[in-house]
Amino acid sequence: MGLVFLLGGARSGKSRLAQLLALQSGGPVTFIATGEPRDAEMEERIGLHRSERPSTWRTIEAPLDLLVALTSAGPEDCVVVDCLTLWVSNLLDAGRAPADVLAASAECARQAAGRRRDTIVVSNEVGLGIVPANELARIYRDLLGSVNSVFADVASRTALVVAGRAVELNPLSWFPAGGDGSSAGG
Repeated sequence: MGLVFLLGGARSGKSRLAQLLALQSGGPVTFIATGEPRDAEMEERIGLHRSERPSTWRTIEAPLDLLVALTSAGPEDCVVVDCLTLWVSNLLDAGRAPADVLAASAECARQAAGRRRDTIVVSNEVGLGIVPANELARIYRDLLGSVNSVFADVASRTALVVAGRAVELNPLSWFPAGGDGSSAGG
């Protein structure tokens, strides 16, 4: 399987699919959680996610240092990273510059793709709606889109999860060499 990248909207079934794939791996699983319980609602969400995971899975809390978490996972473990969305938000909140976040994401993506066992990475697609009204929200939306592209570029499989259904996204072979199809507008 290699690196599997699951992308989709909020509550689309990404985490559930990641867990199912990890269970199917048949071996030990390390779950890397990036969320922090900063308020009661988030604490409740994290508690729900924890209760849905098998108790035999090892959990690493990594709100900021995803690379250390990835490198500390057992070489024979299937790894689930849930999720890049909160990781990028946490880094911006900690004062990291977007260029530094993008560089860190490239390092993490290479580490995830280079593991011996499967790595399943979850992230939200936040760029399908309206243009955010404030600068920070626009920076976040654009940065997360770039981080998602970095992971998709090295993934062996990428899927868009919508309403609990996964649609595999394949690279477009008809783009000119070195082109990714992106444009200045989007």
